[in-house]
Amino acid sequence: MIKIVTDSTCDLLPHQADRYNVTIVPIIIHFGEEMYQDAVTIDPITFYRMIEERQALPKTSQPSPGDFAAAYRELAAEGDCDQIISIHVTGKLSGTYRSAQMAADQVKDEIAVEVFDSLGGSCGLGYMCMEAAQMAEAGAFLPDIIARLEHMRKEVNIFLMLADLRFAQMSGRVGRMQGALASLLNVKPIISLQDGILDVLERARSHRRAIDRMLELTAERVGDAPINLGIVHAISPQEAEKLLAQAKTKLNCQESYINDLSLGLAVQFGPGTLGIVTYRL
Repeated sequence: MIKIVTDSTCDLLPHQADRYNVTIVPIIIHFGEEMYQDAVTIDPITFYRMIEERQALPKTSQPSPGDFAAAYRELAAEGDCDQIISIHVTGKLSGTYRSAQMAADQVKDEIAVEVFDSLGGSCGLGYMCMEAAQMAEAGAFLPDIIARLEHMRKEVNIFLMLADLRFAQMSGRVGRMQGALASLLNVKPIISLQDGILDVLERARSHRRAIDRMLELTAERVGDAPINLGIVHAISPQEAEKLLAQAKTKLNCQESYINDLSLGLAVQFGPGTLGIVTYRL
């Protein structure tokens, strides 16, 4: 049977990961010499409190090849797993995909591992993992699952609104956003994650307008097509609930859920961040 492995940027809820038997290997958070595993040994409230207390951003790092190899070997040892699909956050912004590739090479004589670059992250990656797992449960073969993932990759849209620009300005992994953010002192930038790259898409003059514009942009992308929806937030659960309610009135939602934005991603964006992730079915 084919099993699914991913990393903690997938923003799957615990019951979703359990239901689909998805193995999640955590991104590593470094506060100086202290090391934490995303969503395992540190939670969002503690994470942001530590940043405010220390007035410094932590560093993040991808799981090591050894971390992935251990996960692959553990699945192989279960006896009912003969192939693994390892699906990860965009390789254009993180070394996670490459680390998984190195691990796959390490274990190639023990278990066959296909590593797939989602060119995205968050709930888009989460929906990829769930659909791949569903197909595997139904008996689909590896090439068919990979073909489906390649299709899904084109149908995922991710928009994020930043409430606190300090994090993005201090971050070293936001690429083309760096120059644009320097002048955005009194606006709320809307960021897209498209083709594996983050970029400032638009600038809104207020929090309310930014949320409305994210919904408009999403509607422009997906139209009336049925979608699965994910709302992510950085310690803003009430705002996320409001955004979900709005989205359901404007979009043809089939499935939806809310989750905390992975700390491996949130470190780039800061508290108050809200995101809309859609997968057009």
